[in-house]
Amino acid sequence: MIPTPHINVSEQGIIAETVLLPGDPLRAKFIAETFLENPVQFNTVRNMFGYTGTYKGKRISVMGTGMGMPSIGIYSYELIHFYGVKNLIRIGSAGSLQENIKVRDIVIGMAASTNSNFAAQYNLPGTLAPTASFELVKKAVDAANSKGIEPKVGNILSSDTFYDDDSESWKKWAKMGVLAVEMEAAALYMNAARAGVNALCILTISDSLVTHEATTAEERQHTFTQMMEIALELA
Repeated sequence: MIPTPHINVSEQGIIAETVLLPGDPLRAKFIAETFLENPVQFNTVRNMFGYTGTYKGKRISVMGTGMGMPSIGIYSYELIHFYGVKNLIRIGSAGSLQENIKVRDIVIGMAASTNSNFAAQYNLPGTLAPTASFELVKKAVDAANSKGIEPKVGNILSSDTFYDDDSESWKKWAKMGVLAVEMEAAALYMNAARAGVNALCILTISDSLVTHEATTAEERQHTFTQMMEIALELA
């Protein structure tokens, strides 16, 4: 069934086996135009831009996913099951839940806790712990270290709510050692696990729930280049 309802590509091979997945489609456009050689746009449906090009001779695609687990759940499912994508690397922003994790720090999501019921569809007799691909985690850490970057690696929170009715609920996750909060990784990890492919989430801290320091929308779109370069080297 291609093209799919959300990706207007009618044949295999146009989308690379490795795809970088920023939430913001304009960030996908920025990555393609800044880092990829000869990028070709393959998707404009709902303005969720997707591009394929080469980076150091390797074919790589980059595509926006929107906000939230339902959105990345749709795009990652279609990329995996209809276009043969094997490696899905989310690159996004997150809010720090720990005092020692500062704005612009790099966080690698080894696992993704969640307040979502996304896993209910699998009818599991317990609670699933969505995790990243160890191979991708190791390569991402090595790629970061080669650039002199010491990423924070650990558990992150994928939340269904940006404006939580309980504004202090994040502190309970922080007590459990959760590093940062974002809104997509858990669904990506679950889709990848179910299909037997690789997934990873690399985050740049855009704001801190502890210190209330924050970056602007323009900074998030254009200046989080360390995370992008780590993902590209990994790919």
